[in-house]
Amino acid sequence: MRKALGGLFAVMTLAFAFATFVRVSAQAPGSNQGEEAAIRAVMDAQVAAWNRGDIPAFMTSYEDSPETTFVGATSVNKGFAPILERYKKGYANKDQMGTLSFKELDIRLLPGSSGVSEYAVVTGKFHLDRTAKGTAAKDDGIFSLVWHKGQGGWKIVLDHTA
Repeated sequence: MRKALGGLFAVMTLAFAFATFVRVSAQAPGSNQGEEAAIRAVMDAQVAAWNRGDIPAFMTSYEDSPETTFVGATSVNKGFAPILERYKKGYANKDQMGTLSFKELDIRLLPGSSGVSEYAVVTGKFHLDRTAKGTAAKDDGIFSLVWHKGQGGWKIVLDHTA
């Protein structure tokens, strides 16, 4: 009986080790490229929404949570709804929104202890080409974004734009 339990333990240990190897292997460098591409796709959708004047669609890249935070040059806004209102107030119409572009994007995936990346940090520069300005007068700046991957895919949980 003791020998049978020892054999069972050895088989279970090997099965666990194999499952762990398979899970970590699934996060190999190639899959990191897939995660980076997924974040870039969300950012491309953000740009497209902004450039057609659709702030609510632009905001779908943010996690709809009271904990989502936007840090600007003069204020900190916490919560999805206040951030949405901040954008609507600062960019009241399509002319004030203009055309958005991002450049110098750097995406860093932050793997957890299991090797799976549930968080990422993205830094870069933005530029607005526009003919009118609302309360948001800045056309160029830098940003750092903290992303979380949940059931709805990659979403921004912290946006620091200056």
